[in-house]
This record gives sequence, C-alpha cells and structure tokens, in this order.
Amino acid sequence: MDLLTGTYDCKVDAKGRLMMPAPLKKQLSSILEEGFVLRRSVFQKCLELYPMAEWQRLMLKMNKLNRFKKKNNDFIRRFTAGVKIVEVDANGRLLIPKDLTVFASISKEIVVASAINIVEIWDKELYEQAIDDAADDFADLAEEVMGQDEEDYGIS
Repeated sequence: MDLLTGTYDCKVDAKGRLMMPAPLKKQLSSILEEGFVLRRSVFQKCLELYPMAEWQRLMLKMNKLNRFKKKNNDFIRRFTAGVKIVEVDANGRLLIPKDLTVFASISKEIVVASAINIVEIWDKELYEQAIDDAADDFADLAEEVMGQDEEDYGIS
C-alpha cells in the first residue's frame, strides 16, 4: 500500500455512514475488499481506520509482548477495546458503529485525515481545535521530532 495523503471535510448521515472521499477511496482502491479495522485513538478523541494489512502488521508486533506481564495484558486490552472490523460498501460508504461515534463525539460534520498509513476520523470541531491547540508548539515539536542531523537518516 502506498502512503496516504489528504484531509477531507465530510458528512455522516443519520445512520452513521460516511461517504469515503473519492481521492482517498482511489488511494485505497487496491485494498478496499480486504476491509478495515476501526478503533479509538490512544492520544486523541478521534477514530483510527487501519487497512487490514496494516492492522495485521501491528497485531503481529503486539503479539510479541510477554503476556505474563500484567502491564502488557492491560495495554493489549485497552488498545483493542472497541475495535471493529468495517467495510466500505458498494456505494463507497463506511458505517461508523454507534459506540465509536459516541467515543469520538462525531456529529454530522467530520474530517477524514490521512496519517501516513492509517486514516483518522474526527468530529470537525474537535479536529479544528486539535490543530489550533498544536499550532503554537508545532515549530518546537517539528524540530524535536524531525530536526535530527542528516547522518541520523542515513544521508551522507
């Protein structure tokens, strides 16, 4: 799968269905039939949509955790709480389960945003607030996270 790109304003209908934005659907076209996993975000009040292959890679990594350590079991339980397998229907819609809609405070107006290899689904107001809240710190964060010397990236 290629890396995903784009942020899209969308609407959720009364039944909780999201019409996948055409550019995103096109990027996901080769894997649409494999399905997706939808889960609660760890750090934000939004949802994360994992293509099935990405989810499987993550689960294989998590499966290496020692289950005889309580904190590992607690982490796995919390990380997978509320996880749902979802599919894009023939009309290009994705049904967001009610419990996840409630968790993310999703109303009618939402934002669907790529996050490298997954998609975040946000209530529009919460997304705008999260972006605004991070604006002041973004330069410092960018320098801390990405401001490594060239040799750290293998560039010579």
